[in-house]
Amino acid sequence: MPVEITWWGHATATVRDSGVRVLTDPLFVPRLMHLRRRRGALPPPSAAVADVVVVSHLHSDHLHLPSLARLAPGTRLVAPHGARAAVPGLGRLAASRGLPVTEVRPGDEVAAGPLTIRAVPAAHDGRRWPYGTRTAPALGYVFEGEARTYFAGDTGLFDGMARAVGPCDVAMLPVGGWGPFLGHGHLDPGRAAEALAELAPRAAVPVHYGTYWPIGMDAVRPHEFHAPGHDFVRRAAALAPQVAVHRLGHGEGMRLEAAR
Repeated sequence: MPVEITWWGHATATVRDSGVRVLTDPLFVPRLMHLRRRRGALPPPSAAVADVVVVSHLHSDHLHLPSLARLAPGTRLVAPHGARAAVPGLGRLAASRGLPVTEVRPGDEVAAGPLTIRAVPAAHDGRRWPYGTRTAPALGYVFEGEARTYFAGDTGLFDGMARAVGPCDVAMLPVGGWGPFLGHGHLDPGRAAEALAELAPRAAVPVHYGTYWPIGMDAVRPHEFHAPGHDFVRRAAALAPQVAVHRLGHGEGMRLEAAR
């Protein structure tokens, strides 16, 4: 059974493996505070259909309560340890919508039918800005079923990254952001290509770019919005030529035949 990945924009994607649908960091709105969606139609209602939803960290473009509210009752949420304490609205939403929440730390594993979801470290600020300073660890996740798919969440390069992630068949790596400058704890196309060379998967999908941008800043360093996907493809070809890179458009998908 092939593994299928559909990218909806930003860090939101659906991974189908072993009959299980995993949704990553759902963000389904045309505008979030000072950001507006500049490219790609809003994901259709079917994008919110999932068996499991993983949340990588507490930033509101990754843990977005109105988008989580679109999930069907019974959808399981996997989030960083401490997420409900740091974001009280998450607990209220989960209770009102019947969304069971499992909080995890790096190294923890969660079974979702035949799929195993393993939390791995990420080098990123875990605070819930701008509402408070309570923290939860920023995470990536490895989905292991017919293949091993690494969803990096939002992260910078860190020592031991490949060792922490382990063998993977597909790497979903952030290659940009939502503003003209990337701060600490992010991958740009060059650093993402370096990570790809260390991870050495069979395939890669760039995410977290070319979707949202600050209102009124269209003319400020526009290449940071338009170019990261193309730059990642070019840099990956130089540093990790053995990896098949799938630069997806919004709503497009890729298939990878099972490794085992």
